[in-house]
Amino acid sequence: MDTISTYETDVDWSTQSIIDRRDKYYAASQRAFVPYEKPLILKRGKMQYCWDELDNKLIDLLGMNLCISVGHAHPAVVKAVTNQVQNLTHCTTMFHHPVPAHLAEELAVTMPAGHDWVVHFTNSGAEAIDLAMMMARAHTGNQDIIALRNSYHGATYGAQAVTGVQSFRHNVAQLSNITFVAEPNQYRGIFGPGTEPYLEEIDRSIAYSTCGKLAAMLIEPVQGYGGIIPMPQGYMKGAAERIRACGGLVIVDEVQSGFGKTGDSMWCFESHELVPDMMVIAKGLGNGIPIGAVVVKKEIAECMGGKFIFHTYGANPVACAAARAVLRVIRDDNLIDNAKTVGSLLSEGLMQLKDRYSVIGDVRGRGFMQAIELVRNRDTREPAAEFTARVFERTREHGLILSKSGAFKNVLRMVPPLCLSAEDVQPVIDALDQSFADAEKQNSGN
Repeated sequence: MDTISTYETDVDWSTQSIIDRRDKYYAASQRAFVPYEKPLILKRGKMQYCWDELDNKLIDLLGMNLCISVGHAHPAVVKAVTNQVQNLTHCTTMFHHPVPAHLAEELAVTMPAGHDWVVHFTNSGAEAIDLAMMMARAHTGNQDIIALRNSYHGATYGAQAVTGVQSFRHNVAQLSNITFVAEPNQYRGIFGPGTEPYLEEIDRSIAYSTCGKLAAMLIEPVQGYGGIIPMPQGYMKGAAERIRACGGLVIVDEVQSGFGKTGDSMWCFESHELVPDMMVIAKGLGNGIPIGAVVVKKEIAECMGGKFIFHTYGANPVACAAARAVLRVIRDDNLIDNAKTVGSLLSEGLMQLKDRYSVIGDVRGRGFMQAIELVRNRDTREPAAEFTARVFERTREHGLILSKSGAFKNVLRMVPPLCLSAEDVQPVIDALDQSFADAEKQNSGN
């Protein structure tokens, strides 16, 4: 038997052995993030669909944590990766290769005109967040950074310091000079609906919790892990004015909201009358191939030129080839328009579910970033975490992959690949409907 055939057959696909081997050899820090009571084991994927080890078909409404942007095993991405692997698998960044440079140019031209944009490639979004914070502090000479509560920017030592979700913050000393402000959550925000009270909170926090000189503020245009919380119109523009008045930069985290997910434009910030100083991207950039990036105004990036910043695989030509294919597919297949059109149909179906199930307190989102928030009582808005878990478990049995998110784990989060079709919407709604009905039946039985 040749070597390739040996590698292909040397995988044990029996369910229990997969679970046991992972439990035995994974570190505790990597074993913890398992959402289902019975682990989900995936064997293959094709566009918006996945199959588990028992060959059950599922609609991937999560895009493998938003990493699959244009579809599992998309032919254009597979071809680009295969061609590059056959020629050169890796080229360290101390040497030159045209593919990463082409990708940098293609990302730069997606940014607002009138600025010189440059790119630093990393291995992941969390690394890009770390670099963006370092760059902001180096450029401004200031240390204080503003972040939003309920935000998620990554799990590295640096990125978790600006992550405002308890379950991602470990019991270790965090980076200093980080101030959190209330997120403008229009459903359960501490100041209620509206924008101005949340902007005033930034003013108060700067006055009381900083030295008055800022390095940056980080903003997700749509908070992802926080439960699909879109920033209301006027907030990002108003926040930027306040941060810049104190010498700080605006870092927009488009790791989850970018690549046309909201159905409006390539980058979500474009809908908010804002030109960021830096944009952080990752996840969907490589369609599952690890790559992240900081896209930054050139004059800001120059501050880091004096010393070497090295991300070993950050500009890997295979990952960059995948990313170039992703950008072409989004453009050529009109996937942003698809997210808008199909996302609208999905939202309509979710609103119909809200009319049928009183446990649904809120349906929100744009395009392919959608969420259902479950509450015990619509008046008090008390989170229904246990019921959410019941529904979540049933969605898998009815052929869906989605996420249980939010600070209280009471949000069903859906961010599918951009290729989800109109024909998929009714099966998704039917599966959700049956999952809610099953959970209600189970609840009444208790």
